[in-house]
Amino acid sequence: MGTLDYIWLGILAVFQGPELFSMFGLPISVTIAMVLAGFLTGIMVGATPGLAGPVAMAIALPILISVFGYTPDALLPVMGFLIGVMKGATIGGAVPAILFNTPGTPDAFMTTLDGHPLARAGKAGKALRIAHFSSASGDTFSDIVLIICAPFLAILVERYLDLPEKTALLILSLSFIAAVVGGSPAKGLISTGLGLLAVYVGTGEDFYPRLSMGSTQLAQGFPIATAVLGVLIIGAVLKELDDLWRKKREVGTVAASADQGDQRLHGADIRRLFPYIARSALIGTAIGALPGIGSTLAATLGYTVGRARYQKRKAPQDPAFGEGAPEGIASTEAANSSVSGANLIPVLSLGIPGNAAAVFLILAADSIGGFNPGPSVFRFTADTVNPELVVAFGLFTTMMLANALNWTIGGLFMRSMGVMIRIPKHILLPSVLLLTLAAIYVQETRMEAIWFALVFGVLGYVMRALAISPLPFVIAFILGGNLEATARQAFAATGGDPWFLFTNPLAAVFMAASVAVIVFTARNRKAAA
Repeated sequence: MGTLDYIWLGILAVFQGPELFSMFGLPISVTIAMVLAGFLTGIMVGATPGLAGPVAMAIALPILISVFGYTPDALLPVMGFLIGVMKGATIGGAVPAILFNTPGTPDAFMTTLDGHPLARAGKAGKALRIAHFSSASGDTFSDIVLIICAPFLAILVERYLDLPEKTALLILSLSFIAAVVGGSPAKGLISTGLGLLAVYVGTGEDFYPRLSMGSTQLAQGFPIATAVLGVLIIGAVLKELDDLWRKKREVGTVAASADQGDQRLHGADIRRLFPYIARSALIGTAIGALPGIGSTLAATLGYTVGRARYQKRKAPQDPAFGEGAPEGIASTEAANSSVSGANLIPVLSLGIPGNAAAVFLILAADSIGGFNPGPSVFRFTADTVNPELVVAFGLFTTMMLANALNWTIGGLFMRSMGVMIRIPKHILLPSVLLLTLAAIYVQETRMEAIWFALVFGVLGYVMRALAISPLPFVIAFILGGNLEATARQAFAATGGDPWFLFTNPLAAVFMAASVAVIVFTARNRKAAA
């Protein structure tokens, strides 16, 4: 079977999957309906300050698995919903940023700088249209790069990397994530080390549980859902509740200015904004392809580069960046949206999640089974069908379907989500906590999982209080088992050579790069301070 055959099978898996209902005589598959539901949910979550796409994904994943089960047919509907949430939350974050000067997601902070001044000037509708057009453009470009690059990179990895190199590559990825994401290299290494320590509790060879201290509960290990949801979601909720209590913030509604004048986006506006959108889309895609960096940095860098270009070309009467320049909105939204597709390049080609949203896609694949992200996915077999490759092209199809929804109904729906800002956080956050605990119990159905989740939640709170990012912990927890398995296989394949990471030239290069990333990042942070 050729590439075009697999592409066609992936498209058919989405559009001819199990039928949910029919419309005008046309069958609508479950996957299509789940992508739509996820996309609309993502916009609502993104438009709500204090929430983000990963929160909705964390709550939804156990519930979706309990509904669809663990059969391979559940993969595309479940992951289609998660992809829809990921894309919808990205554009939804612009709504409160523009209307109320409150970013719905961290990525949308830079959008407030020019979006809210435009809203105060009576141009809220136009600002939202600019944000939507820029976001959809960057997201579409990023997905095209993903579809082209992920199979190519996976084939290169499978062809040229053996077990020692793959082990060293995993170590390099963890080092890179620890250095870049952790707040500082030292804090990142602490977070990564805690993740590796937690994942190895209760595991081991010959059915002998490690680090269990004789406890039968610990001997089973920590369920992945309890660790991930506890540190990422419960920890964030506890920290936010603590901030609310300490600052005694007054929750009120902020009225946006009434729209004045023409709110439409014209062809002349698009031509003026296009260079900023294109440049930010390239920046966001390049950053998103690197594991562990994320869309917040992409938005900041896209805004900075756009401002430098704008200052050289702006007319004296044009507003500066930060004073209501439409180019500032376009630069930010195109950059943070173009990260979403590129972030899946290391996930699908290497099996390495780089951000929180990608973590939940990995969780879905691990929970359901039948799909193991990594180089082995992109094996083009001639005689038999590779089901993992069909799923991969099905995922690409769901992403393009989500983009089509973004272009058609995304802008209309996001402009109706301003009401989400009115939900008080002291009501919203306990509800999120309750839903998260319920989702964990649905998946694990034992009280120990709830206690584990609360303990990890406290750990997540302490890490945030100490300015330690929990993301290296989560990624290390997910990759820890794969790292150990690959290292054991490499050790056996090299005849028990304890120095296999350094005797292989390419593996030695990866190990040297792991040390260099930590050292240079620490030196740069020290020089900047």
